[in-house]
Amino acid sequence: MEELDLKDFLSYLKKYLISLIVVPILAAICVLYYDTKIKVPLYESSAQVALIQTESSSAAATLNEINANQKLTSTYSVIAKSKVVLEQVISELGLNKTVDELSKNVKVTTISETTILKITVSDPDAALSASIANAVADVFTKKTDLIKTLDNVAILETAETPNKPANNTLLRDLALAVVISVFAVAGIAFVIYYFDDTIKYSDTLEETIKLPIVGKIIKSDIKLKENDSELIVTKYPKSIVSESIRSLRTNLQFASVDKKIKTLHVTSSVASEGKSFVSANLAVSFAQAGEKVLLVDCDLRKGRQHTIFKKTNSIGLTNLLADYISKRDEYIQETEVENLSILTRGTSIPNPAELLSSEKNKDLIKALKKEFDLIIFDSAPVGAVADPLIMSTLADRTIIVSRDSKTPRAALLSTKDSLNKVGAKIAGVVVNNIDRKVGHYYNYYGSYYGDEKKK
Repeated sequence: MEELDLKDFLSYLKKYLISLIVVPILAAICVLYYDTKIKVPLYESSAQVALIQTESSSAAATLNEINANQKLTSTYSVIAKSKVVLEQVISELGLNKTVDELSKNVKVTTISETTILKITVSDPDAALSASIANAVADVFTKKTDLIKTLDNVAILETAETPNKPANNTLLRDLALAVVISVFAVAGIAFVIYYFDDTIKYSDTLEETIKLPIVGKIIKSDIKLKENDSELIVTKYPKSIVSESIRSLRTNLQFASVDKKIKTLHVTSSVASEGKSFVSANLAVSFAQAGEKVLLVDCDLRKGRQHTIFKKTNSIGLTNLLADYISKRDEYIQETEVENLSILTRGTSIPNPAELLSSEKNKDLIKALKKEFDLIIFDSAPVGAVADPLIMSTLADRTIIVSRDSKTPRAALLSTKDSLNKVGAKIAGVVVNNIDRKVGHYYNYYGSYYGDEKKK
């Protein structure tokens, strides 16, 4: 993959905006439910025990004794949690716990630079936590003389019943849940972005694929039903898609300043990139601009221009090439769009490549160029068959339709190389179906035109 562009990634991250909002909310709800409904509140109580010498011959001796006692605090910590101490605590308080279970709830620490032990007990019962802490401290002071001789072991501070749980960390847990979930979503998005080899429209796409972007078709909000017309330029002339098509038309008009484009070849790298949709609407746009246009469906296997324009496919290009080209008027069908005619693909045949590369097809194109201002060839994807490579050599310019975040970068680059090898004149790439929330193009046109909704 090419060098990571932070600006492109942040633009790509907008696609996950809903996830960045919803996931943290769900995480916060789960944490809230756990902390308030499932999590057992634990109360902590602490008692303090002082380990000191009461008699000393001098100040120096007292200091030495204190230093010695400080070194022994780790030993006393173990003693405070020893089996002999905890068994007596369990017995005195009548606890329904084992020594191991109680030991997990008892924590003995040393207050820094002192010989004072702090005995902390946690328990779901606030009063019981204080009782256990005091009992451990009391038993410990009594047992110390039997285990290790000291002049004075005294309870310095008794434990009191706490009034709130010690493990009430709801705010912290909520904050962590939100932060972690946001980073998790962003991290997943980054991994997908990093390993995703599909093309994504950005300011650096031209530099990446080494081809000009001649068109950017913004994804429409218009929801087409199964039998609705795909001719958006006709039905929704003020939509963002229609404006995108008109911008493509203008770019193509200026693509060849010295010589007007008479034949335009439209192809793609793989299937389902929208080349037929672009071809049909681009043909309508040129016709609306006053040019006499013929749209020829050269995808002789899966062409669907007859479906888009709701025309018969019983007669078409294959049938015409099997007949006399002088009878072409019998095969060319008028459309409801003024100045626009269509030649459908016709009856399916087993050898489309041979038919398209025939001298008869070349003669047909020469004849049609005299009758129309512009001929648009809608051919099959380059990665599928040889047909589009043949048609690209017969056209003035070729445009490659690629679908944003769907077309593999490797497939697009392979298409470019294949077309270059046969000498095709590539006008550039049309990036189709760009997310209007991601594409920079929308910043102006999306807010200015808007989409026309179906009534």
